[in-house]
Amino acid sequence: MNNLLILGASGQIAQWVVKALADDQNINQTLLLRNPKKLTGREPTNAKVVIGNVLDKKLLKQTMAGQNFVYANLIGDDLDKQAQAIITAMQSEGVKRLVFVLSLGIYNEIPGKFGEWNHAIIGEDLKPYRRTADLIEASGLDYTILRPAWLTDENEVDYEITTKGEPFKGTVVSRKSVGELISNIIINPELHLGENLGVNKPNSDGDKPYFM
Repeated sequence: MNNLLILGASGQIAQWVVKALADDQNINQTLLLRNPKKLTGREPTNAKVVIGNVLDKKLLKQTMAGQNFVYANLIGDDLDKQAQAIITAMQSEGVKRLVFVLSLGIYNEIPGKFGEWNHAIIGEDLKPYRRTADLIEASGLDYTILRPAWLTDENEVDYEITTKGEPFKGTVVSRKSVGELISNIIINPELHLGENLGVNKPNSDGDKPYFM
């Protein structure tokens, strides 16, 4: 039985993961979210909900107990502090497997005009994401870091990956695609173990993010 803790479970990517795993009776989902108003009322039978914040150390430690896989999809200027709280709780409870979603651009890995544009728009905001990646890589946990391109709501699964140190290829990717990748890793925990991956839609290097 795979006991899965999803942090930031009300997020749009996380909702795709929750849905994808809803009928898997080999997985028990624990959905931690801050705002109960974001509950859909259609949470699957293999999921239980915990309302709270990952910076609540007591709550996080209690929720972490008995888990064997953590998937985090969080945001905020304090993302590195949230990550450190998660790492500490995982180490304390002996939980090893982690998938953490960050952002493209944290290694200046985006070539060309799109890279210049991305850095101009969100360059300063990426600092907590880079610090978070460094913390995860130094944690001793069995991690997978994902760095998606600009996210769209297209109802499609179409993605490719790049490794750390490799130039980022595309500009956009659907939330559903990222959710599919995460779900596959949860079902197959050895997949992409210890990897730090960019995720983009193939041949989207000429596409503009949908809001541009």
